[in-house]
Amino acid sequence: MRLEVVRWRYEQALEWVVLALMAALAIEVSAGVVFRSAGHSLVWYDEVASILLAWLTFYGSALAAAKRAHIGCPEVVALMPPRPRVLARLLVEVLVIGFFALVGWTGYTVLGVLDTDHLVSLPAISVAWVQSVVPISAALIIVAELLNLPRALADAGGGSGITGGASH
Repeated sequence: MRLEVVRWRYEQALEWVVLALMAALAIEVSAGVVFRSAGHSLVWYDEVASILLAWLTFYGSALAAAKRAHIGCPEVVALMPPRPRVLARLLVEVLVIGFFALVGWTGYTVLGVLDTDHLVSLPAISVAWVQSVVPISAALIIVAELLNLPRALADAGGGSGITGGASH
């Protein structure tokens, strides 16, 4: 299977995850409003909404990485000659992957500390499970960067270097 097909399927899978989280958040917030309006507030409403919003943000960041849609300055790199442009692109990718490897590793080590903590409104749910989004999304972002690396280097090496993408 070609790398572009794998990248596209990866992007599609992340889109489905983000859509599911958006739908869950919309349903949960709507249910919370309905129950509160009826005078029977849900005890867990605020805590779960906050968690869903955080998960949506982290998984949405992984989707943005897959689409090369994070904010960047491609015009600055485009002004460089071809060889320095490729080296700059490679340096940026190494820094991004290194940063998210550190975030993922740190997030994973924190899970052990949080394993004994539980949500206030839903004591059956471990905080470690909730916070697992940090190392998982870091790994997803690293995969997205690696899948995009060949195309990013090819874009940096040829022509003007301006590809229309805004990724770092």
